[in-house]
Amino acid sequence: MRIVLTAVGRPKDRALDDRVADYGRRIGRFGVNWATTEVREVAAGRRYSDDHVREREARALLDALPGRGTVVALDRTGRALSSAQLADRIERWASPTLSLVIGGPLGLHATVLDAADERWSLSPLTLPHELARLVVAEQVYRALTIARNVPYHK
Repeated sequence: MRIVLTAVGRPKDRALDDRVADYGRRIGRFGVNWATTEVREVAAGRRYSDDHVREREARALLDALPGRGTVVALDRTGRALSSAQLADRIERWASPTLSLVIGGPLGLHATVLDAADERWSLSPLTLPHELARLVVAEQVYRALTIARNVPYHK
């Protein structure tokens, strides 16, 4: 079982990045291969329109995804899941590989949303993409503890 978190841009907040890595180590204790990968963020507001920025980032994101498995796009228009609902899905999604995709500050382009097998909404609120990475990592860990009856989630 493998879970890959693919996101636009490198984390700027070292503390948040360290927390994501900590959850990645915890996830690894369940025998899950956890990995994070980043693609280059395209500077918005200069030479390119917002849609062009999202389109360029989308090409990079799609190229970075593993060749097989389930793709879940993190998007506010996606389905909101409780931790228990995520626990019901996580192992099925991650067999063999689950790719979780987080866009940059402008969000995901329609090509990524269309390519995704599922859309998952963390919240109707707009979250900074660095914070979204941490929430995703924690929720994946929480879902695995629920699925495997490990006392973390209560």
